[in-house]
Amino acid sequence: MAYIISTVNVNGVRAAAGKGMLAWLAATEADIVCVQETRATDEQTRAALAPALAEGWWLAQAEPESKGRAGVAILSRREPDAVRIGFGSSEFGASGRYLEADFGEVTVASVYVHSGEAGTTRQDEKYRYMAELGAYLTARTGEFVVSGDWNIAHTELDLKNWKGNRKSAGFLPEERAWIDELLAAGYVDVVRQLHPAVEGPYSWWSYRGRAFDNDTGWRIDAVYTTQDIAARAISARVERAASYDQRWSDHAPVTVEFAEKARQPLVCVSHLSPEASAMADTLATSGQVG
Repeated sequence: MAYIISTVNVNGVRAAAGKGMLAWLAATEADIVCVQETRATDEQTRAALAPALAEGWWLAQAEPESKGRAGVAILSRREPDAVRIGFGSSEFGASGRYLEADFGEVTVASVYVHSGEAGTTRQDEKYRYMAELGAYLTARTGEFVVSGDWNIAHTELDLKNWKGNRKSAGFLPEERAWIDELLAAGYVDVVRQLHPAVEGPYSWWSYRGRAFDNDTGWRIDAVYTTQDIAARAISARVERAASYDQRWSDHAPVTVEFAEKARQPLVCVSHLSPEASAMADTLATSGQVG
């Protein structure tokens, strides 16, 4: 089927609904919207999005166990065939960071990888979550789209001030290598595939200073898919607000359109970091990869 998928960190669904999220939902052509950081119970989220739900949107949500943190949801034009919260983790199962839903032959997931802080227990927690999530994602089969706020800028193209953030959480070597592993396992970053050599397009800007006005951002919201789905991606864009005062979150929606019929298969090796690409070239030369 042809469909449009958006992903957006709303930075609190109740606040976002009052600032412009409802108007965006009324205008979007998206069939599925993956939402992160609802920071609300299911009841609170349904109340905040009541006008959209009355217009026909379906809502599935993984509530956060910690008040005011995390929470992910999936809004869709039709009821999913099935919904699953979490991915079997004993530590993070109730954290409100992962939700997936089946729509016919395609499974769509909304994921939130929380921000860390280098050298702290919070970063250690982030690494534990990444390890469990990565093991689950790489074991997945079938047609799969996983969208969300990854809180990791993969390459130097993915944040404006990369030189000043080489030791900052979100751009640490271990975090970037984890994205390499996902891509090496067969996932495709469809936004980067369709915009291979551009800076950004950024999806998050700090509220501090003039980061938004100067487009000093990070590309940390991404849509990863299995290769069969990636071959059908025909367009991708960041829906950046026209001006600072029109923002309803510090993130902007990232929207990808998928066609009915597949184009030529996409190759994901080009998305690897320089170090991982060099390794892939070596393996290819030695005949260890096909």
